[in-house]
Amino acid sequence: MTMPTHIVAVGGIVENEQGQILLVKTQHGGWVFPGGQVEVGENLVDALCREIEEESGIIAVVSHMIGVYSNTGVYKWHDGITDVPTKLMLDFVCKPVGGELCTSEETSESCWMDKGKVLNMVTAPAIRTRYQVYLDFVGQIQYMDYVTKPQFDVKMHKTISEKQ
Repeated sequence: MTMPTHIVAVGGIVENEQGQILLVKTQHGGWVFPGGQVEVGENLVDALCREIEEESGIIAVVSHMIGVYSNTGVYKWHDGITDVPTKLMLDFVCKPVGGELCTSEETSESCWMDKGKVLNMVTAPAIRTRYQVYLDFVGQIQYMDYVTKPQFDVKMHKTISEKQ
């Protein structure tokens, strides 16, 4: 049996006390909320806090999960050669507790944006869709299966709720 290969990633929608959302501008993805891959031996919460601080300079704590996403499309990386496998992404709401805005090797800009203006900045359909889940969140975790290439397509969307 061949062991499956998946990328596990986390995303953090960091909201400050003024109702602003932390955004970072990446080379390939434009404006996004911070996040990235979970490294070997790392738990989800530690990975997310690390990614937020690496990409933006902001120190955050994780509050609660809002969404689970599968990108089941396999496509070529930016180099045009490497296959990117299926990804599992978990999004969390976070609160800032310190740090100062900065950029990194992965980000060219970082900013706090009013919650209602974020969709004016974010262009990637998958990130827009995941941010909308945050805006619509009423306590039930959402699950989506989608592909991003050759075009964004949601293949499944369901609410994950507690057993009644």
